[in-house]
Formats: sequence, C-alpha cells, structure tokens
Amino acid sequence: MTKVLTDSLDIVRKLGPVFAQRVGQYEAEDTFVKENYADLKAEKFFSAMVPVEFGGGGTSHRQMCQSLKELATFCPSTALCSSMHQHLIAAAVYNHTNGKPGAKLLDAVVAKELVLVSTGATDWLASNGTMIKVDGGYNLDARKIFASGSPAGDLAISSAPYNDPEEGWQVLHFPVPLNAKGVLIENNWQAMGMRGTGSNTLIFDEVFIPEDSIALRRPQGDFHAVWNVVLTVAMPLIMSVYAGIAEAAATIAREKAASRPDPSATYLLGEMENALATTQMAHNEMVDITNDFDFDAVDETANAILIRKTITAKAAKETVEKAMEAVGGTGYFRSTGLERLLRDVLASQFHPLAEKKQLLFTGRMAQGLDPVEALG
Repeated sequence: MTKVLTDSLDIVRKLGPVFAQRVGQYEAEDTFVKENYADLKAEKFFSAMVPVEFGGGGTSHRQMCQSLKELATFCPSTALCSSMHQHLIAAAVYNHTNGKPGAKLLDAVVAKELVLVSTGATDWLASNGTMIKVDGGYNLDARKIFASGSPAGDLAISSAPYNDPEEGWQVLHFPVPLNAKGVLIENNWQAMGMRGTGSNTLIFDEVFIPEDSIALRRPQGDFHAVWNVVLTVAMPLIMSVYAGIAEAAATIAREKAASRPDPSATYLLGEMENALATTQMAHNEMVDITNDFDFDAVDETANAILIRKTITAKAAKETVEKAMEAVGGTGYFRSTGLERLLRDVLASQFHPLAEKKQLLFTGRMAQGLDPVEALG
C-alpha cells in the first residue's frame, strides 16, 4: 500500500465548515478566496498529491477527486481553483512515473508549498501569444485568460507559439514565476458564478523564458499525445467539483421539498435523483479510467474521459435545476443557496472540451479520423 502522509479528506472536513461561513462574503464582494487558500496552504493541501518520495503527502488521485467533491459542498470556488492546481500536480506525477519530466516541478512545490496556476484555457492546440528568440531563451508576450487562483499563485504553467526557423511553428510549454519581471495580473474576474476563483487574466509583457525551462515542444495545431495525459488526469479532478455541487443541491432540495404538499415536487425530486445518479456514475467512471495514474495515454482514453465529462456536466446542471424547481419559489432566494449553486454549476460547460467540440472529437474518432483536424 502506498504510504500517505497528508490525508486530503481530513483537511477538507476540518476546514470545510469554516469555508462555508465565508462563501457569502466572497460572493457579495467578487473577491478571491484568499483566506481559504491560506488555510489550505497551512495544512499542506497543495502538496498533498505529490508522492511521498518527494516529501509530499502521497494522497492518491482518487482520494483527491473525493476531496475536491466534498470541498465543493462547502465552497465551490475554492474547490474549482484548487482543482486547477491539483491537475498540474497530477500531470507531473504521471509524467515522472512514466519517465518524463515532472520531478523538478514536484520538488519545487514541496519545497515551498507552491501554488500553481494553469493558463490552459488559452493553451489548447494552437496556444496564443508570441515568443521571440533572444540570447539564452525567449521573450514572451501573451494574454492568458481564466487563470484561476492567480491572486495567490506562485508559478504559472503556460505555453505560447514560436516560429522555429528549422521546425516551423511550434508550441513551447514552460513555467513562469508570477513575480517575474513583466508579469501582470489583471484583476478582471467578475463572473456570473464561481465568483471567488480569482480567474483573472495574466498579462506577459516581454517576460524572459530561459531555454532550459522549456518542458515540451510540439507542432502547433496538432493533437499531441500530451493531451491524452492532461485530459485524463485533469478532467476527473475538475468535474469532481461539479459532482459536489450537484450533491449539495440535492441535499438542500430533499430538506426543503420534504413537506411540500404539491405532488409535482415528488415527481421533480425523482427527476433530480435520476440526474444526480447520472452525474455520479459518469464522474465515477472518469476516476476509474484514470485509475490512480495507471492508464494508457492514448486517444481512446482521452475520448472516453471527454464523453463522460460532457455527461457529468449536463447531468450536474440538470440536478441543480431540478432541485430548484422541486423546492419552488423559495429556491430563488439567495438564502436558500440553490441560486448560487445553479450559477456555479453552469461553469462546467466551459471546461475543455465544450460539448459541441467533444461531439466533433468523438465523432471523428468514430469515423476513424484523427480526433482533431490539424490546422496545417
């Protein structure tokens, strides 16, 4: 049995009730969950999934998924931005386990309990920004949206295109310290839901990226094998949050609608329970596919994950909608908590791949084609 030094579930159950008391303030003020992140950092939650051999907590991928799901029942915003950090840890663990670069990042996280920030929303096949070759590295200019957790972040994991004189257009992947010269966090996260995630825009203005910090080079526009790793480890963690939201909404609905004399409420609760079961089954299958990093990083694996991501997102949304409908008009009041959960669960559709893109991805594979049509 793998040794575990940090029990992520214990941390969530210890801190969760305190986080729940802070939700309203973060919501009302559009502010980042700063205090929650500080509490998690003090408990070494951010290094919890780093293997014990590096000095980390040794929490499994499966347990981290459960931890994020429970965390979402207390504070969805905290759970979501935490999942963005944890999926970067997960990718590094998988890579290290399979003989690829990852150890350096894991060492760094453990040494200072670093908070990682993903710029993945703008790092897909083509990526964005510009990189100019200079002595010893590159100058980076880019604008990266949806950088969740950025107000408390230490290191961004990012990418940008570079026109290599010999290889042509490439996408380079690299870390960027958020205190580096030329990095600006644009405080512009004012959203419908998930208001406390601090998913601001990162501005990189002539930021120097050393040559030896480049972790990956891939052809721009192609579906590279790296995505089979990233999608498979990331999406179960991220969708844990929305499974937790669905469970929280169902709990409220069962309590509030228990005494409603309207027979339609009974029917609606039945619909809600079906949607919740669909959410849980699809999400559990995602976790099983990842299998604590014991999976084959092939297109078929990523496809299976993405199918279940769409099913989980749609079913979680339906669960919260049915919960609100079953409760009736009181569900529309902020004090009930359902309207916030409904706004929060809507964010599920925007994580990659969005439903229509997933359908194209899956449909192309069913036709025997590459999952994504190359740009070139």
